[in-house]
Amino acid sequence: MKNTVIAPSVLAADFGNLQRDVEMINESQADWFHIDIMDGVFVPNISFGMPVLEAIGKHAKKVLDVHLMIVDPDRYIKTFKDLGADILTVHYEACTHLHRTVQAIKAEGMKAGVALNPHTPVSVLEDIIQDLDLVLIMSVNPGFGGQSFIENTYAKVRKLQALIQDKGANTIIEIDGGVTSKNAKALVEAGAAALVAGSFVFKSQDPKSTIAELKEITTF
Repeated sequence: MKNTVIAPSVLAADFGNLQRDVEMINESQADWFHIDIMDGVFVPNISFGMPVLEAIGKHAKKVLDVHLMIVDPDRYIKTFKDLGADILTVHYEACTHLHRTVQAIKAEGMKAGVALNPHTPVSVLEDIIQDLDLVLIMSVNPGFGGQSFIENTYAKVRKLQALIQDKGANTIIEIDGGVTSKNAKALVEAGAAALVAGSFVFKSQDPKSTIAELKEITTF
């Protein structure tokens, strides 16, 4: 039976009521908190930094899945560990020495993830896939919430799943961007094991019920 991880994206929460929204995720059927850190350099937007993550961590009772959309992420690996990150995902496009970065994340006791932008083929991970706990496929261009889902994502997930199986890796596939109840099941059928949902959850009338709906759709 598939039991897909649902990871609401805190970027889409109400920052004026952040503790309320964190408690909502705690009480919901969500599995992880997905936290996007953007620097305004690697992506054309600035989200939030260490103080906000620290505030979230004080109240969050589930896995902290931290997605770095920043240049030179190596500078902050230990900092994010100290702030409570359980999973730390860096972008392939931002890392000159990706193997070294991944090993540094693992050395701090976190699970290591690598994110791929929409234009980056999965083949670039062929030599490192066995070292990765997670690969995050961006199904929108990184930087802003609320974008439309890129349809090529399904084919990309299937290619990645084939690579994982070919290499005998234990890597899981996470999807970030434009995830809704309309595409969630098809993404899981293609090979995804974790789904990030931001606007779809937080802009719904009842976020907790929306999370439950995503969980039900992807459990089969």
